[in-house]
Amino acid sequence: MPSPAGGRDDLDRRLTDLGELIRSQRELARMSVRRLSELAGVSNPYLSQIERGLRKPSADILQQIAAALQISAETLYERAGLLSSDRTHQVGVREAIAADPMLSSEQRQALLQVYESFVATTADDDG
Repeated sequence: MPSPAGGRDDLDRRLTDLGELIRSQRELARMSVRRLSELAGVSNPYLSQIERGLRKPSADILQQIAAALQISAETLYERAGLLSSDRTHQVGVREAIAADPMLSSEQRQALLQVYESFVATTADDDG
């Protein structure tokens, strides 16, 4: 039978993973913690604690952070353990770039810029 401490370790790991994802997405967007906290409507210290894996944000807070980062809220929900990770879903390009351990920070930023230019071009062509 698993011990309660084992569940605690899983939660700690999820919170750390969530914080790392938020931080990497924020860095990809070249945004300071202060700027993201303003856009997401949360305090700077609270956001910092989330990024360090010290706080478990509510689904509403995760949705606000996702909107500010322009990423899928579902990705953050899954990382926080609010959605099952075994469900089938599409991963967005931004999330895939951020999650790839083979890329350096500079490579992630370059890929994101290329992707954003393609998306902007496609939107212009559609309109």
